[in-house]
Amino acid sequence: MEQKHTDTYLINPKENPELAAAIVAILDENKSKPGSLMVILNEVQSQLGFVSEQIQDFIANYLKVPVSKIHGVISFYSFFTTRPRGRHTIKFCTGTACYVGGSSQLIDKAKQLIGISLGETTQDGNVTMEETRCVGACSQAPVVVVDDVIHGRVKPSKIAQIVRSIDKQD
Repeated sequence: MEQKHTDTYLINPKENPELAAAIVAILDENKSKPGSLMVILNEVQSQLGFVSEQIQDFIANYLKVPVSKIHGVISFYSFFTTRPRGRHTIKFCTGTACYVGGSSQLIDKAKQLIGISLGETTQDGNVTMEETRCVGACSQAPVVVVDDVIHGRVKPSKIAQIVRSIDKQD
């Protein structure tokens, strides 16, 4: 039976010895560094793609710190995610300039085309749609970031082209 990327086994180190070993290696390598919590969380997300609640609990127990400390960092910084992302991410800037420039219309159009809402991933695990705060390209508003590529002055009619470009990458 094929497992989906949302299966508990894949996100819970208590049920997945390989996942636990990978996290312990990161913890052991980084726990004595200055700012170790941020370094650890960055490294975990870099290697695993996300930091689930179960992973947060595991890290808190290992470091002997309250899980609220881990969760506080994860929830404060928008680049952390608690769920697996798709192979590609589409991020819609909702900073002031982009919002005024029409980012909400871009989001609505993308929802229609892709069939998911913000914070969701397509069933095939190909695309995750997210909103993000200012990406520092206000002069190009509204901005859509696909993976690490910034698309500026995006109109709703251009969203279909952006989505098709993602499909061609696979």
